[in-house]
Amino acid sequence: MSRLFYITWGLCAFPFLTMAQQSTPPAALPANVTQSVDLSFATKGNFTTTALSVSRLHGVGRHKRFRIGYGLRFTSAFGKNTTYRTAPARLTSGKHSIFALFSEDLVQNIDTLKFPVTQINSFNISIHLEYALTRKVAAGFNIDGIGFSFGSDRSSTFTSKGTGRSALTGSTQQARPTAFNLLLISDSDIGSLNSEAYVRYQVAPKLSLRAGLNFQFNEYQTRKKLIFDNDRYRTKNLMPMLAIAYHF
Repeated sequence: MSRLFYITWGLCAFPFLTMAQQSTPPAALPANVTQSVDLSFATKGNFTTTALSVSRLHGVGRHKRFRIGYGLRFTSAFGKNTTYRTAPARLTSGKHSIFALFSEDLVQNIDTLKFPVTQINSFNISIHLEYALTRKVAAGFNIDGIGFSFGSDRSSTFTSKGTGRSALTGSTQQARPTAFNLLLISDSDIGSLNSEAYVRYQVAPKLSLRAGLNFQFNEYQTRKKLIFDNDRYRTKNLMPMLAIAYHF
């Protein structure tokens, strides 16, 4: 995922991890296993996501403050006048794996697709981490791991930025959501992936509210390969997020 997201998540998490030193006694913490159905909403105006998820978290350690778990998440992402950039790490940074996270973009390799309207549906297995700060407050992080996406074909306008590569600039290109989603690292990721960094507040035994940041990767694949034999284009969106969860 993006460098910006990791930095922002770290800054958000630090104050709450510090608070944990003064939190309530372990006896007051929730049960070892927690299950929930969750509905979230995130937007920044021209890009919006809604997500419905089911998750199961298991307490780890002596006091079970730290929880790790898994879930299933359905995300629907909507965009308006959204620009998608060249996606593969081999083109954006020339590197793969963790090295792509700390590499600068190779600007000469970055082409774009401009979509008037986009809509991608994704269904992924998600990974969840959470830390109980008090009986009612927890800080957490979740991220999609693997799954699939679907949606309608969309028309876009292609722009090639490199010198001598302008023959296709201004052309209309048909694209569809990349079908397979896989979490790797940064631009090595494939497809559409959702992730959240949040603070949870337990308003009732079976009801909680979450607020935080949503980071969304969405990817389209053109019907034919374009410059550099590439057909994958991606947008990344960091947005404020609110959610409500029912625990059972």
